[in-house]
Amino acid sequence: MPTRLTSAAIERIHGAAEAQIGDSRIPGLVALVASGDDAHVEALGRLAVGGAPVARDSLFRIASTTKPITAAATLAVIAEGALGIDDPVDRLLPELAERRVLRRMDGPLDETVPAARAITTRDLLTFTFGFGLVPEIFAAPTPWPVVTAEQALNLSSIGGPPDRSIQPDPDTWIANLGTLPLMAQPGERWLYNTGASVLGVLLARATGEPFADVLRTRVFEPLGMSDTAFWTADTQRLATAYRPSRDGLVVWDEPDGTWSRPPAFGDGAADLLSTADDLLTFARMLLGGGAPVLSGEAVREMTSPQLTEAQESHGGLLPGFFDHQSWGFLLAVHDSGAYTWDGGFGVSWLVDPANDLVVIVMTQRMFESPALPQPHREIRAAAYSALAQ
Repeated sequence: MPTRLTSAAIERIHGAAEAQIGDSRIPGLVALVASGDDAHVEALGRLAVGGAPVARDSLFRIASTTKPITAAATLAVIAEGALGIDDPVDRLLPELAERRVLRRMDGPLDETVPAARAITTRDLLTFTFGFGLVPEIFAAPTPWPVVTAEQALNLSSIGGPPDRSIQPDPDTWIANLGTLPLMAQPGERWLYNTGASVLGVLLARATGEPFADVLRTRVFEPLGMSDTAFWTADTQRLATAYRPSRDGLVVWDEPDGTWSRPPAFGDGAADLLSTADDLLTFARMLLGGGAPVLSGEAVREMTSPQLTEAQESHGGLLPGFFDHQSWGFLLAVHDSGAYTWDGGFGVSWLVDPANDLVVIVMTQRMFESPALPQPHREIRAAAYSALAQ
């Protein structure tokens, strides 16, 4: 049975959210906690330091919380018959056919072996297609050749925060990616991020529509997610993005910056804007069995562990990443059955079917590591405390 959000629970959630606000910490946030039909929203602080107040319908860059939405669109297109989940992607993405694979991820680009098999749609959904981000990249004493080459091609995929201002159009992007060797054999290990970017190109070619239209017609319009898109003309509702530094918060993107116009690429890994209520609508679609976007079986697959022990054994984004969770289709699946994925520009999104609970926190402060920041953890803890009342 759903847990009602009592006045005591709401007070605890409010206190946890309010404690995070500060010009040098988090200028503003929207925190949404939903249980059953109940939903409580805290809209606190400012869209920018000294700026307009945050509102319930304020827009935030959701970064990697884009990924589960891309997964849902992929499964919807598969249901239409335009893709096969275990079919090679070579027919639609010839740029990724007949791959070569680096002998060592940090090795020279010309020291390769043939790929053991073709890349499939499933490989992209599970981040096992052989190319992506690993934390060793940032610990390396000198840049890996594949990272240097990736950055020179403006893929904005494995070398740091996504930068939509430098990404080329989708055909150029996938052609550039096709010039690089894979970092691992298809199916061998989990490598973060790039698979979701590739899926955007794959869906556009499978449907003959721009990726933005695929998302709009398969996900946003059926669900009424009218505020979720790759850009907005309504910049007065968009929070300023900040990155933390030793001297405090530094502006990373203004409301009239790169999200105020259509991007050249439209990255399925990290590019969407959204609101707390739109992300709640998406969560409730999954909790409710998928209609009108997905079948119940598609939701179960998307939100169930998909990796083998061997694939997890290489590690994830930080030590212990797979200790109490696995990976479904473009989201993490906890041992408890809860599923989640967060956006490094300051957004966290968690769905817990066992407790019929959704917790969404939207801020404009970039994460400083792959770990969920303390303010998000405290608001989640306050939400879970309602379950014990």
